[in-house]
Amino acid sequence: MPAVCPPPQKLRPLTLSILLACGPSLALDTTSITASVLSPHCLAYQIVGICFWRLCTPFGCTVKTSTKVRHFIPELVVSSYTTTGSNPWAEMAPLSSPLSGAEGGGNLITPNLHRDNLPRFKNVDAIGHPGGWAATQLASQSGYACASGATALVPYYLSTLDSLAWRHGLPESLYPEALMPGVREIGSQASANMWGNVYPRQGFLVQPDDFKAAAVMAQRAGDVITRSGQAHVYLALTPSQRDGYWPPGPIVENDASTHTWQLLAPEVQTTCSIFPSNPVQSADGGYTWSLWRPYSCCKREGQTFLFSIDFEEGAS
Repeated sequence: MPAVCPPPQKLRPLTLSILLACGPSLALDTTSITASVLSPHCLAYQIVGICFWRLCTPFGCTVKTSTKVRHFIPELVVSSYTTTGSNPWAEMAPLSSPLSGAEGGGNLITPNLHRDNLPRFKNVDAIGHPGGWAATQLASQSGYACASGATALVPYYLSTLDSLAWRHGLPESLYPEALMPGVREIGSQASANMWGNVYPRQGFLVQPDDFKAAAVMAQRAGDVITRSGQAHVYLALTPSQRDGYWPPGPIVENDASTHTWQLLAPEVQTTCSIFPSNPVQSADGGYTWSLWRPYSCCKREGQTFLFSIDFEEGAS
């Protein structure tokens, strides 16, 4: 469905006195998203250790072992896009239709063609990955793959429902992380590839490159979702550990051991990386990634979990 652009005079004043960037929506569908999970590079499957279980029967107890594996799972489809209501994932776009207080979208116009120092704005939606959930529910029955902690098609975050934090930066604009230079940065100043700060976790960023701005917004949303008790309207994705099942912790910028991103729009890539990565510009300001996170698990072989041994780290 093409984006509908309201007249500029109907946009909110304050920070949202912006011009809508209107263009054709990219048709990313559920089928192509599901197929994108077939990526050995993103999966990064490893056998990492051994689990020990106590199995008791009427004839006595014995110790059983099972293989401990570790791999990444695509948990969320995170879309970062300019025009409100135009999520590149076509079937999910109606979930983020404009609401009162969250109508406008786009970028401010710079008054000087030689400068681009005004904020870009992106909406962000994060929805449970359909392919990651379906694949792991089946594969986990074998004991050689882990089940995803996310539920397919569940909206974990819609920025239109979080307008106070996402559009006005409240209260996070006052947090120490937002006020101290060099804290929680994506990339680094020293390597001349700093894309932006994680805090405040809102939809505005001064960044001349559209892809980089969208990526920072996706990182900000993922940072919120993978933590509990944040000052946002969202559903936390914090699966609990249990015997033989070790879910990931929160994502941390610049740390590939906590997460990776797979670009889905404007093109589907078969590799994963963290930000900073190679920019791929979108004609309509819409970008989508799969957020992959690492899980470890082993098959239950008894009533009681005793311990596990990782080949590189020792017992846990």
